[in-house]
Formats: sequence, C-alpha cells, structure tokens
Amino acid sequence: MEKLARRTFLNRTTTALTAMGIAPFFVRCKSQNKNLNGMFVHHVFFWLKDADNPEVQAKFRSALEKLATIETIRYKHIGTPASTNRPIIDNTYTFSLLVAFDDDKGHEVYQEHPVHDEFREKYHEYWEKVLIFDTV
Repeated sequence: MEKLARRTFLNRTTTALTAMGIAPFFVRCKSQNKNLNGMFVHHVFFWLKDADNPEVQAKFRSALEKLATIETIRYKHIGTPASTNRPIIDNTYTFSLLVAFDDDKGHEVYQEHPVHDEFREKYHEYWEKVLIFDTV
C-alpha cells in the first residue's frame, strides 16, 4: 500500500510540474551536470600576502577571470574557502582556480599562453604561497 501511495504521489507531482513547465528545468539542470573524467584538471590554490585587503582581492579575482579566458579551458571555477570547519579541511588559502582541459595538450597551450605569462609576471608578488594539483 505504501508503494502505491508513493507511486501515486510521484505521478501526480510529475504531472503537476510538467503542467507548470517546471519539469524541463530539472531535466536541463541534471543534463548539465558535467563529468570531468578523462580531462586534464589543473587546480591552483593561492595564499595572498595581503589577503584581507578588498582591493587586492578584487584585482586578483579579476586577474583570475582574465586567465580563465584562455581558449583551451573547457570548464572553470574561481573560488574562495567555504565555511566548512572540520580538522581534515585546509581553508587557509585565499583563492582557488580550477580549470579543465580536453587533454594535456590543452594544458600545455595554457601554460605557454601570453595571458598566463602576463598573469605570472604581473601577479606573482601578490601571493606568498601557491600549490598546484594536476590530475587526469
């Protein structure tokens, strides 16, 4: 009896969502869940010297946004530490840049790109520490 009631609820809910035009939204969101398996993923963590300065943060974020425009980048995420607080989590960094490429050749283009060279040259004095994790 409980399964029947659940099935009835699900059928009615699906019908109502479809009628309201909401179901296509959920289907679209699910289909946009990107799987990065098989890609070259480059994750960089930055510890800025003047991490509490809003002007420095804004300039650095803008520089990361420009860096993420390099044409071989397929996916990007620029972030700051989440508010999670567990002993295993390191949230001492200031910014994180996660970018994904189709393959290692795309990563090589990124590494040698003039925008990347400009970023390193212009902003290396902003950070006191950088850690990079590359995965395939």
